[in-house]
Amino acid sequence: MSELLRNPNKMKKAQEEVRRVFRSKGYADESEFHHLTYVSAVIKETLRLHPPLPLLLPRENSEICEINGYELPPKTRVIINGWTIGRDPKYWYEAEKFEPERFLNASVDYNFTAEFEYMSFGSGRRVCPGVSFATVLIETMLRNLLYHFDWKLPNGLEHEKLDMTEKSSLTVSRKNDLCLIPIRYYP
Repeated sequence: MSELLRNPNKMKKAQEEVRRVFRSKGYADESEFHHLTYVSAVIKETLRLHPPLPLLLPRENSEICEINGYELPPKTRVIINGWTIGRDPKYWYEAEKFEPERFLNASVDYNFTAEFEYMSFGSGRRVCPGVSFATVLIETMLRNLLYHFDWKLPNGLEHEKLDMTEKSSLTVSRKNDLCLIPIRYYP
């Protein structure tokens, strides 16, 4: 929601998609989520920029390996910085910019990419076991928030001045709560 509020044109596009797909029903359910390609791209882009776990679980190599000219002996523990990978300009054009469109025609999955450029929930055998539950929950909440409400920032706050500061611990979240004014949408 923070990124969508900071980018009103992206919010409008996502809301238009949800409202178009569910117009005949009058409510947003999971039956047509596969038609919400832009909303899915918004979720992937948000997780790229703001992964819930910035440092993935430690890995341990079983044999000698070389990474960028460094030789790692067996049983070396390696911690992967998923936050940095999601913002690496080597893999992402304008890496710091919120651009859901980059995922519209990409074959990026939540738990595997061939180049490991997208690892919001880990990868391979080390993928988060709750990835399916988490993605369904995120999709459900977002599609309902977008379908049923228009959103305003309080006190005339301008969207480009929205504070995006994060606090970090085991997981990452907003430093300050996101306060919004919901305006009920009637189809």
